[in-house]
Amino acid sequence: MTQYGFHFDMNRCYACQACDIACKDWHDIEPGAEKLMCVYEWETGTFPHPTINALAFSCAHCDDPACMKVCAPGAIYKEDEFGAVLVDQDKCTGCWACYEACPYGAPKFATDEPDCKMSKCDMCIDRLEAGEKPICAESCPMRALDFGPIDELVEKYTDIRACEGMPSPDITHSNYLIWPHREKTPLVPYDSDEAIELNRQRAELGTMYESKEDLQQFEEGTIGRDRLCMKFASNAELMRATRNDMA
Repeated sequence: MTQYGFHFDMNRCYACQACDIACKDWHDIEPGAEKLMCVYEWETGTFPHPTINALAFSCAHCDDPACMKVCAPGAIYKEDEFGAVLVDQDKCTGCWACYEACPYGAPKFATDEPDCKMSKCDMCIDRLEAGEKPICAESCPMRALDFGPIDELVEKYTDIRACEGMPSPDITHSNYLIWPHREKTPLVPYDSDEAIELNRQRAELGTMYESKEDLQQFEEGTIGRDRLCMKFASNAELMRATRNDMA
């Protein structure tokens, strides 16, 4: 078996959610929490160097899937041709054990009901059998997603399999490669103190802060999404973390 996997470049993605919407369209899934592809967004850093992070993630199609090991009815299996981790919904009982076990929260459920059957990324195996890439990789306008044999992706890109905040890839031996944010060189000198003074001259903005520290130090909870989270207590929390009205 040749193991296939994904590569994601955080430097290219701007969270347009084209991959998420294309995935739902291809699999004929209604808008809501049943997201086989999720685009997570969170903010790090403060003025003058804030960063908006985005991670497009579906499933790591692991070599040692934690979800498969805990599935009592044997509904989850790893197929032989591409190494895709799949679910047989006829066998699924909706026990949620797979979601609890998966460090990435890849199993998805249309509702929070305990008997709701699980669905997940299937690598678009129907497209693979037709010689095409998964719809998420094909739909990305910035080519932030790529797909292919994992050994070829490692040779082409990198063998980094997690960004800051993600579970260790050693837990399940994931097949999802990532280029984390690379350090950027400023092209134009930027005087943060001068920027503050210029903004303070703009009507009400001048009353919002008086110093650089006011833009760098915040009480806990002020920034709504300040870290990557991939598992949630409810579908409502998942929707808030991956908000898009079309998906």
